[in-house]
Amino acid sequence: MISTAIRLARVGSRSELAAALLMGLGYPCVMLAALIPHIWFFAAAAAVTYVADWYLHQRESYLVNRLSKVRAGLPIRFLLRQLMLILLLARLDLAEQPLFYAAVACFLLFYGLQAPHGALTTLIRLRRTMPVVTRNVDLHAVRIPDAPPGVLLRRSAEKMLHLDVPAVAGILIAAETGADAIGYAGAALTLLLAVVYIGALAPYVRRGRLAPPAPAVLKAVDTWLREYRPTVALYFSGSNESAYQGNMWLETMARIEGRPLIIMRERGLVPQLAETSVPVLCVPAGTHLMNLDLSTVKVCLYPANVGKNIHILRVPTMKHVFIGHGDSDKLASVNPYSKVYDEVWTAGRAGRDRYALADVGVRDEDIVEVGRPQLEPIKSWTGTAKNPIPTVLYAPTWEGWDDSPGNTSLLLAGENIVRRLLDADQPVRVIYKPHPFTGIRSAKAKAVNARIRSMLEAAAAQRAADPRWVKEAASAAAAQSAAKAELERIEARLAELASIGRSGGDDAEESRVSLADPAREAGTARLRAEWNDAFWRSFGWWEHRTVTGAQPKLYDCFNESDAMVSDISSVVSDFIASGKPYAVTDSAALGAEEFKRQNTAVRAAVILSNGAEELDELLAAVADPAADTLAGARRELKTYLLGPDEPTSMEQFNAAVRALAAKAEARNLRVAQRMGDQAVAVPDEEAVSSGVGDPQAVAEADATADPDVSDTPNDAEAQAGATAVAEGTAPAR
Repeated sequence: MISTAIRLARVGSRSELAAALLMGLGYPCVMLAALIPHIWFFAAAAAVTYVADWYLHQRESYLVNRLSKVRAGLPIRFLLRQLMLILLLARLDLAEQPLFYAAVACFLLFYGLQAPHGALTTLIRLRRTMPVVTRNVDLHAVRIPDAPPGVLLRRSAEKMLHLDVPAVAGILIAAETGADAIGYAGAALTLLLAVVYIGALAPYVRRGRLAPPAPAVLKAVDTWLREYRPTVALYFSGSNESAYQGNMWLETMARIEGRPLIIMRERGLVPQLAETSVPVLCVPAGTHLMNLDLSTVKVCLYPANVGKNIHILRVPTMKHVFIGHGDSDKLASVNPYSKVYDEVWTAGRAGRDRYALADVGVRDEDIVEVGRPQLEPIKSWTGTAKNPIPTVLYAPTWEGWDDSPGNTSLLLAGENIVRRLLDADQPVRVIYKPHPFTGIRSAKAKAVNARIRSMLEAAAAQRAADPRWVKEAASAAAAQSAAKAELERIEARLAELASIGRSGGDDAEESRVSLADPAREAGTARLRAEWNDAFWRSFGWWEHRTVTGAQPKLYDCFNESDAMVSDISSVVSDFIASGKPYAVTDSAALGAEEFKRQNTAVRAAVILSNGAEELDELLAAVADPAADTLAGARRELKTYLLGPDEPTSMEQFNAAVRALAAKAEARNLRVAQRMGDQAVAVPDEEAVSSGVGDPQAVAEADATADPDVSDTPNDAEAQAGATAVAEGTAPAR
């Protein structure tokens, strides 16, 4: 029932639900207290609404946004409370007293000050917004001043409205005690604070404190592009939840041959971008992007099929490649949209065969097998459990955009899987890592996810009290405490390294100061490795755990586990690189044979029904290598899905980049040559009359041009036209 209420209220937790209920009840109580009238009841109810409102804003609750959509936004809520205070004074027979008029005047002036405050904050934000957000790009050609302190602009409307607290408190005290001076002082303080706030903002609208104009910034970016001359670009666009799709390629881009560049489209994704030494350009406006000088880029890589890809796909001087954000048997892996790219790169032979079977128009000659460079951190299985008891990772995918039962095991099988693992005859540890998109579309999936997390918390608490583990816990307590202290130290150091520029700087200031620092990047990489090691040591190898967020990474969970249960997704293909046993749920109940026929990645898996009765087979394979009947099949499938171990994936990837860049250069050379030939073949009338551009010479030049003219639709017409000129049969203009 509580989960239903949370879903209906559009809040994210029980505490948010409680705050929403208190705020919803608080305003009727404020009105009731004003009508009775009762000062202290009014004060208590008003305080509850203040605190609840503040808490929901602190948590960035979705409910706050929805309230503004139904005309109950923040200014209305504050105005309502102030009107109720005026009503309270009237009901207390103070309507003819100076305090009443002071209160009315205070609130009118206070709301009058909201306009210049709102205008200043809006103007500062707009004039501080540059057309690009950058990392590792030197924009010394333009002057970017420091941003205003974050305290002035962060949640500025809420801060300004809360300045009415001194006036409300002072007027209530004056009404209760009869000391009108306290009310006047409160009202004066509110107005003074509002004026001071506006005065603090005013200097930041001066020309010298604003970001440079868009044309100047774009010119500086073009200057940098001409100096840097990028050759390979990763183009990424998507929602905030899809940041992982770009992050998984950052390390590969850093190791790629040539001069890499990352192009992004959404400002909100930039803060979620992981640490990288590769230059980053975030260009939200399509017109700005299409006007950038990207002529040196020969290869553009796309990890996702999104509408904004068209803004770069239209550039003919570069070759376009779909690299995806995983290799799986999902329909998304054979999207017909992939026809728009010059090539589609897959990990292994399986990707090529997948497109052939799907018959979506992607030609076999346009598919290149490059391996999966990201999989290098995954450690191979030794054949035995890492800890005294095996660890099983449950990593279901999300519910997808439709209600197909084959999308995720979470809905029909998730709780059964976790329950059977927790109740296994021989104890195992469960690590649960849900997909980042889980619950964004399906409320049922969100609820199941919450129940599984509760199951693991309860099981962890129960195991902690079990005599079998008490001794282990006692002996490991000191080491775990040391690991937790180490985590705090590392996190503090990482935060220090991550704080580029002044605290509170905006996008413009961060674009100025976020330049590549190899020493800092090396230190960050080392600290993240230390953090990962300390994280797993900070709790017992017997303790169940839910892992969310960016850290630890999915591959870290692979290395910590001895087996995995998942769904049809790239997670399965990636896990196969480890050689460890795995199980996949046939959520659509196709049957094991049909399920294997339709999905390559499950051919070496234990196939689970929605009841998860088959989990014993997986656990047996982990416990005893002799019982692992699918080990040979996993080795064969690894090569088929992910390609050979030699040459390495990175070597294959770089070879593919070189080959495609050569094609782009050859194409551009051909086009330049044709354009030059056509300029000679069709001279203007003045050139002909002056004897320049002899028709016979034109015909001879055209005859020696590059014979490969099939790419250009009008080349045959140009050839015929040139011949007609040479023979003197061209029609008169």
